[in-house]
Amino acid sequence: MNLIRGKRQHAEAERADGAGGGTLSRRGVLGGLAALPVVLYGVGSATPALAGTATRPGNVLAATNDLVRGAERRYNAPLLTPGTRLALPAGITVVPIQDYYHHPHLAPAESAWPHMTATDGTTVDASLIPERGAPTRIAILSGFTEGWYELIHANGRADRVMWDAGQLPVLWFHGEFGATKEHPFRDRFYTLALQPLSRNPYPRSTTIG
Repeated sequence: MNLIRGKRQHAEAERADGAGGGTLSRRGVLGGLAALPVVLYGVGSATPALAGTATRPGNVLAATNDLVRGAERRYNAPLLTPGTRLALPAGITVVPIQDYYHHPHLAPAESAWPHMTATDGTTVDASLIPERGAPTRIAILSGFTEGWYELIHANGRADRVMWDAGQLPVLWFHGEFGATKEHPFRDRFYTLALQPLSRNPYPRSTTIG
């Protein structure tokens, strides 16, 4: 995965409040899934040559339907603040994950980015990071013909991450903003986690216990 910097700085995976640096999401990144192969991409400055020579996942992905994950990036307070914006390519669709901490499954309907249904049932603009205490946002984002996102912070810093959308066409989105009372969050977290995936791991017809 390439982190692009023009007037951009390297987006460090800041330690979450009270997390001790652990993974933010349930049982790894995806609830109930076993350990899976991870494709890590090179991190570097913004040059076309570097983007072209990043580690190629085509030599790593299995011919089976195994789930392959790109590197997860986490953005936390104090860098992550209300008003931080997430930019994505055009044509992205969003399917929320419902009942994530008990029996996670896909919602019955999808929407066009940036509209997303939060865990309290409200429709939000997921491109804007909310105030502390806002409901959690968990979703699978798909439709990537170009693999990139850009997080534009209130202080003017912009972090762009790029990957091969041909190999990892799905993006996991998990925003915790202080409203979740489930362990280990306990109202303490203000963070956004993003991770490219090779496929959607949540079939509509089943739940993951």
